[in-house]
Amino acid sequence: MIIDTHCHFDMMPNPEGYISAKEKAGDIVIGMTNLPSHFKMGQSHLIGYKHIRLALGLHPLLAAENRKELTLFKRLVDQTSYIGEIGLDFSTEGIATKNEQISVLWEVLATIKGKKKIVSVHSRNAEKELLDMLCEFEIKNVIFHWYSGPVDLIPAIIERGFYFSINESMCRSKNGQSIIGKIPREKILTETDAPYNKRTNIRMVLNQLNMSEVDIFYNFNRLLNDMK
Repeated sequence: MIIDTHCHFDMMPNPEGYISAKEKAGDIVIGMTNLPSHFKMGQSHLIGYKHIRLALGLHPLLAAENRKELTLFKRLVDQTSYIGEIGLDFSTEGIATKNEQISVLWEVLATIKGKKKIVSVHSRNAEKELLDMLCEFEIKNVIFHWYSGPVDLIPAIIERGFYFSINESMCRSKNGQSIIGKIPREKILTETDAPYNKRTNIRMVLNQLNMSEVDIFYNFNRLLNDMK
């Protein structure tokens, strides 16, 4: 059983074919959405699936121009146990909307505070700021997706009980390898971030981590139990 805790199957050329194949294989897949309207459009397509789930998201790079979708986010939040993709992006691509991102994320976190959710976060060049906001709102059951931030911040993230989802691209980069080396095995999950990430071989990730599908299942199951 392969577990993909972060992908975007709604952005794939043939989403229904993709999730149908994953379901038949017995894999667990959590699909992120970039906007609440995307979640709303995708909900009906997942009826009857046992292992495929859709997360409610508001991507930081889309937050400024789609603030109006906060209303829809609040309306849909109780229709799923999964939140993502949310977060902050202060890279060159996102720094111009820093203040708007923080404002939107503040409302998102206020909305999910106290709710039993699993939350997948984007944290590019904004890891400390994001961690501080997650702590401020006492958000639990967080997965830092494709973490690329400071290695010395990892202990603080671990201390909060948060997880990291690892993909093939991380395993193939020196920075990614240094990050992975600092994460306890019990806090590791797997992801693809497909179709944005073209390196999507989770079995290669398991081999690099010297972990088994069962190890990841135990970690994921622990996260599910923590949410209850």
